[in-house]
Amino acid sequence: MTPDDRMTVAAARALRDGDVCFVGIGLPSTAANLARRTHAPGLVLVYESGCIGAKPTRLPLSIGDGELATTADAVVGVPEIFNYWLQPGRIDVGFLGAAQIDRFANINTTVVGDYAHPKVRLPGAGGAPEIAASCGEVIVIVRQSPRAFVEKVDFITSVGHGNGPGSREKLGLRGKGPTKVITDLGILEPDPETAELVLTHVHSGITPEQAQDATGWELRIADDLKTTEPPTEKELKALRELVNA
Repeated sequence: MTPDDRMTVAAARALRDGDVCFVGIGLPSTAANLARRTHAPGLVLVYESGCIGAKPTRLPLSIGDGELATTADAVVGVPEIFNYWLQPGRIDVGFLGAAQIDRFANINTTVVGDYAHPKVRLPGAGGAPEIAASCGEVIVIVRQSPRAFVEKVDFITSVGHGNGPGSREKLGLRGKGPTKVITDLGILEPDPETAELVLTHVHSGITPEQAQDATGWELRIADDLKTTEPPTEKELKALRELVNA
């Protein structure tokens, strides 16, 4: 069992049967498809290419992978996905990754360093800003390290909780924003009063000190810090079949 296994299973468990989930490619897609194969067979996977109710038999390589279209309940145009399904609030959960994330769960997938002269130019926004703005809630899955968990992101691609309480409301954003950030070390959730991410769970064998060492700010630790349940044999078997398909 690897740290990525624990992270992916924990992320899959965060999805509920019957949810309509807007899925990003990569780690979010792996976790969402695992959820559909285990405890949430009624999970409706939506990809920004226009595929609704996709049931891929293997992990898609991109949002344009034909496997998504051939297994979907319906395929619509990209404008319809965003203008009819996403923006009016018809999507329950947005599932996103991140290159950088800060204490208020703002996400950067655009550049590392100065925008005009970046150290690294990242893949960019895609549909993530609108997913973060309009889904009922957002779950983020990302490996935890000081490089990814920074005091302040170099560029806000997708708004999390802005500068704290009230930021989303001032911007007119519909959804709750990130409700969980799931990593290879544990789970972070926003404090109801300050909107700052708090470590609420660690995975088995992980200490709060390890989580702090992998975070670029003074990480708050929940008083009732919990340990996540280890992946079951069934979950690991389904994950291996999915990844190796």
